[in-house]
Amino acid sequence: MMTSSEIRQKFLRFFEEKNHLVLPSSSLVPQGDPSMLLTTAGMVQIKPYFLGEAVPPSPRLASVQKCLRTVDIDSVGDERHLTFFEMLGNFSVGDYFKDGAIAFAWEFLTKWVGLAPERIYPSIYPDDEEAFQAWQTIAGVPPERIARLEDNWWKAGPIGPNGPDSEIYYDRGESFGCGKESCGPGCDCPRFLETWNLVFMQYYTDPTGAITPLPRKNIDTGMGLDRLTMLLQDKRTVYETDLFLPIIERVATLAGVTYGANERSDYSLRVIADHSRAVTFLIADGVLPSNEGRGYILRRILRRAVRHGRQLGIQHPFLTEAVRVVIDLMGKAYPELVQRRDFITRVVDMEESRFGQTLTVGLGVLDQMIAKAREAGRADLAGEDVFRLYDTFGFPVELTVELAKEAGLGVDLAGFEESMARQREKARAASKFGAGARQSSEAYAQLPLEVTFLGYERLDATTQIVGMIVGGQLVGKMDLGDEGEIVLSETPFYAESGGQVGDTGKIANERGVAAVLDTQRPVPNLIVHRVRITEGSLLSGDIVEASVDTARRSDIARHHSATHLLHKALRETLGTHVQQAGSLVAPDRLRFDFTHFRPVSPEELAAIEARVNQEIQCNLPRETTITTYQEALAAGAMALFGEKYGERVRMVCLGDYSCELCGGTHVDRTGDIGFFFAASEESVGAGVRRIEAVVGQAADRLVRQRLAVLDRLSKRLGGDVEPRVQALLEELQEERRTVARLQHQLAAGQVERLLGQAVTVDGVNVISASVQAPNQEALREMGDIVRERAGRGVVVLGSIFNGKPGLVAMVTPGVKVNANELVRKVAGTIGGSGGGRPDLAQAGGRYPEKLEQALEEVVPFVRARLAG
Repeated sequence: MMTSSEIRQKFLRFFEEKNHLVLPSSSLVPQGDPSMLLTTAGMVQIKPYFLGEAVPPSPRLASVQKCLRTVDIDSVGDERHLTFFEMLGNFSVGDYFKDGAIAFAWEFLTKWVGLAPERIYPSIYPDDEEAFQAWQTIAGVPPERIARLEDNWWKAGPIGPNGPDSEIYYDRGESFGCGKESCGPGCDCPRFLETWNLVFMQYYTDPTGAITPLPRKNIDTGMGLDRLTMLLQDKRTVYETDLFLPIIERVATLAGVTYGANERSDYSLRVIADHSRAVTFLIADGVLPSNEGRGYILRRILRRAVRHGRQLGIQHPFLTEAVRVVIDLMGKAYPELVQRRDFITRVVDMEESRFGQTLTVGLGVLDQMIAKAREAGRADLAGEDVFRLYDTFGFPVELTVELAKEAGLGVDLAGFEESMARQREKARAASKFGAGARQSSEAYAQLPLEVTFLGYERLDATTQIVGMIVGGQLVGKMDLGDEGEIVLSETPFYAESGGQVGDTGKIANERGVAAVLDTQRPVPNLIVHRVRITEGSLLSGDIVEASVDTARRSDIARHHSATHLLHKALRETLGTHVQQAGSLVAPDRLRFDFTHFRPVSPEELAAIEARVNQEIQCNLPRETTITTYQEALAAGAMALFGEKYGERVRMVCLGDYSCELCGGTHVDRTGDIGFFFAASEESVGAGVRRIEAVVGQAADRLVRQRLAVLDRLSKRLGGDVEPRVQALLEELQEERRTVARLQHQLAAGQVERLLGQAVTVDGVNVISASVQAPNQEALREMGDIVRERAGRGVVVLGSIFNGKPGLVAMVTPGVKVNANELVRKVAGTIGGSGGGRPDLAQAGGRYPEKLEQALEEVVPFVRARLAG
């Protein structure tokens, strides 16, 4: 039986023998395409070649591409759907077309991996007579086995390359079929399995919806490794192949269940097997859990896996065990998994532990919501309740939907969205993702494909204007006051890239002057200068002098070289798990985000700062080498995760201390940096820390400012700052303790009065009153004292602090009143909202004058609940 690893290798070897250049899989995080959140197909890294935006390293290409799709995430767990998968693909950029693609596919499937030719059923677009003839003449497929299907037209989205396709189906036999006479390719049953899709890329759809022929006809094919492995290993589902079964077996052992014995547990095992693969590869490619974008996708997938672990009876963190199996299975094909093993497992463990707490509390609240809805005879969970579960407990709304569905209930998502809109003043504009990058796309397409960058060697140049863009349109002239973009035939201006900001300066001749406000690279190899005409006018075709702001460029270079030294010092001090997770290199500061799981201590930060300054003082020379990617790695250069590198790379080394692949600008020697000062260190997300630092004159200014503040404090305090501040803090702490004692005494003094005001309702002591309390914490403390002495009771206390009313509601065990519901009802009167647990809840409001009126509502509410 052929293993999945052998199939993967055989595919690449086949196309190597057919003169294809094998490309490594690109990251799951697409590079240079802001319109995509994740890599969803093998053609994503090929797209610039299809569009003519870049020159391919070979007209024939092949790859095994990591892909992730979440459109069917709620269906994952059945026997067909996946999130993460590997796509086997071969591509032709203006080389072979339909005949070649069909010939290669037929040879590989029938000769190299041995699928039965008589069980292969191609499908084509109804009007594609070329493909219809090719399948007959090249592969010998009879016409009756070639299906014409309307949906055989492929496109990546509303904008981009597209064309007819030919899907190759494999007949798995009657036992997989639906029994219908019409059963065939395209049927919903699993008999005819779509195995390989050959896309004949001929057209491009622009933002207006217009379809035009591509400059060259291209081929884009995609075949899921999981499906081919299932066929070749003769398994009923992909989950029984060697891609998934070891993961399932490990989790089944942890859960004490057997795969195949129970469909409910089988479903959860399949979810965990799929999701653990997705989680592993997303984190390896630099995605970390968050509440937006890719991070939210990762968080949602991980949490769904954890929830299914709980359904299997696994109450402790387990997902790292599944992740370790994934790394063992896939590490040879994807070495980054092995290299980042510790980092991946730590992120998973941290997120799973954090979510475990949320899940425990949230499931209890959700169970109450479901029971309440059933008692009331409702078919849906109220949107406001679902939002409160999300907002107060951090419980994911999609998980609420899934669990409600299992309980036979729907969810009022419209009501949820209304509550979300009221709560948030600013909604995320996901629909605008990447819109700016496409604004001038049509104009860019009419400009030269490549602009020569001169800025490594010189900061001024005589060059020619080859394009001008104003308002997204090509123009021939720009006049005084106009703002737009200028493209030069060659330029010394560095375009923003790799965290380094773009250069500024001026473009001028005897006729006019343009201030360069920024420099960008909107598409590969095209450098665009954002400008404002400050004198006269400039014409397209003008010969001009382009001059970079040299002082600003030098400051940027200092900060960029310092970033490299910082990266190395962090790995030396904190450990090799540290990886760059983002950066900003500006003339006045640097910002460096890196993977680490706890705050950097003051002692560690001081050691890092000292190490960087030590290498600055060594005045190490900077050496730049253009070499191959593999040779650079062999020389010890660091490559950044998520970055896309070509065959030739630029390696920047600072002495023998730091060596990275980098396209940025740097100092000639580290001594030119001057002085490095770490200004701050903070968290920016789960497992990601940030250091902001300054060097050179910026560092000098910041240090002088801080010393001046220290000097002023010393004079005001009348001596050494540290002991005087320590003494003041101790005095303040003692005063706070005194205040707390007095508040407690005040609270105790009010308790007897409150107990005397109790109203008995069906044997329950109801205490509802306004009290004097300086803050919410003191109010809650007073409530605790009253509750302890109230016996079987309900306590609602209100107070006014900082001009705003506050409430706390408490219910003793055994009393059938929900404190959460009670406080929400009462809070409405004071113009506020609140929430909490069934036994303890609190609220705030806007109308202090209505506090007494609100408290008067407590007894009727309790009476109604107890009567019900």
